[in-house]
Amino acid sequence: MTMSNMLLFPILIPLVFATILMVFPKNVRMQRIVAAAGTLFTLIASLFLLVKVNNDGVQAITLGSWPAPFGISMVSDLLSVLLVISSSLITLFVVLYSFPSIGIKREQSFYYPAVLFLMTGVNGAFTTGDIFNLFVFVEVLLMASYTLIVHGGEKPQLRESIKYLLVNIISSALFVAAVAFLYSVTGTLNMADLAVKIPQIESTGILTVIAVLFLVVFGFKAAIFPLYFWLPGSYHAPPMPILALFGALLTKVGVYAIMRTYTLFFVMNTGFTHELLGIVAILTILAGCVGALAYFDVKKIIIYNIIIAVGVILFGVSQLNEAGVQGSVFYLIHDMLIKAALFFLVGIIAVLFGTTDLRKMGGLIKTYPVLGWVYLIAAFGLAGIPPLSGFPGKLLIVQGGFEGPQFWGSLVILATSLIVLLSVVRIFIYAFWGNPVETMPVTKTVYRQMFVPTVILVSFTVVLGVGAEFFMPLISGAGEVLLNPALYIDAVLKE
Repeated sequence: MTMSNMLLFPILIPLVFATILMVFPKNVRMQRIVAAAGTLFTLIASLFLLVKVNNDGVQAITLGSWPAPFGISMVSDLLSVLLVISSSLITLFVVLYSFPSIGIKREQSFYYPAVLFLMTGVNGAFTTGDIFNLFVFVEVLLMASYTLIVHGGEKPQLRESIKYLLVNIISSALFVAAVAFLYSVTGTLNMADLAVKIPQIESTGILTVIAVLFLVVFGFKAAIFPLYFWLPGSYHAPPMPILALFGALLTKVGVYAIMRTYTLFFVMNTGFTHELLGIVAILTILAGCVGALAYFDVKKIIIYNIIIAVGVILFGVSQLNEAGVQGSVFYLIHDMLIKAALFFLVGIIAVLFGTTDLRKMGGLIKTYPVLGWVYLIAAFGLAGIPPLSGFPGKLLIVQGGFEGPQFWGSLVILATSLIVLLSVVRIFIYAFWGNPVETMPVTKTVYRQMFVPTVILVSFTVVLGVGAEFFMPLISGAGEVLLNPALYIDAVLKE
């Protein structure tokens, strides 16, 4: 193993650990230890990889004895390695949060292996340099997500999972078709090679159609307007740790795929494709806002905020300028962390009240004051109040919009920030203020086991915001690779 093979570790480690976990499903203590160890090792490996990429530039490795673009390329640049670190960190916290909250019965029926297989697929999707392999890794994470969404087999879960399955089967079939069209026009599926070949092809019309088809495929996964209809119901059904994992990671794979393809090679007709992306992004934000204000269910409110964030990130990408793209990268990482933290928090609130209905809550600030203030910090972070982590990314995206072709989009993002704030502060007002409602008996130990990972995750988001200056070189490095594809192409094809 040479040092350049390091980029395979964040994919291989969870795969190996997931396989080990399949051996002794009934031993809960071992399941917990091995799952926590697997996610921790993955996180450490991805941090080493970050140092390597930051010092030596884009890392690429082509498997098999074929040179790129014939062999299967795996590529790690600053964007993919930052996303791998975020996903590994979140999975580690989801595992810790699951100990007290998921239930022994679920822990004994292959819950942790499914989580680690999901992590394998997510990290693989972030690292692959080949569009067909992207499909393969997306299928790996979908297989794991099918297991998790029905996990425990409650009625609403099974009902919603059928919808989830159907949507993903259809979008996967479209994915294969889109890949086939792309291959028939370009003769390659290696992303770096596509970036070289596409500018040489005369027929931009057919490529534009393929680009839009890919937007539909990834849009299903990312839940963009109008393809987000499946998400609120499907995500509402499973228990909180699974929801936190889905909310933080699954849609982000679709977002990442759009970011990568729409900056690396689908740039032959930006006047059409990227304007379309910008308009769809704004509609996605508005659709999410309607949902976030319409419901009195804590889960639903945060779920609709997932959709809003997807729109914000993609709007930055669609502007194709430095501020917009850097803002998208920053906001994407912020959003993965803050969504996991918020789902953890509303999970605790739902456990204490025994319901997710806001109208049946109240007065929690008297008994759990720290929880209240931690929740408020996370809520302000989500809405992008300075100096928290939502602010720098959103600021750059808005700047990108004002510098780019669609300045009106920036105005929408600024206006909807208030709606986002309103939607999450409403949870605070209902759950923590007002007349105290009788809470469920929750032991101190269980509460502490749920609360500690949550606080650590929230403090990570605060650090990301307050220390934005410190993280910016990494973010701008990730943005640079997106805006200057030559860096990516050279690393892969000269390898």
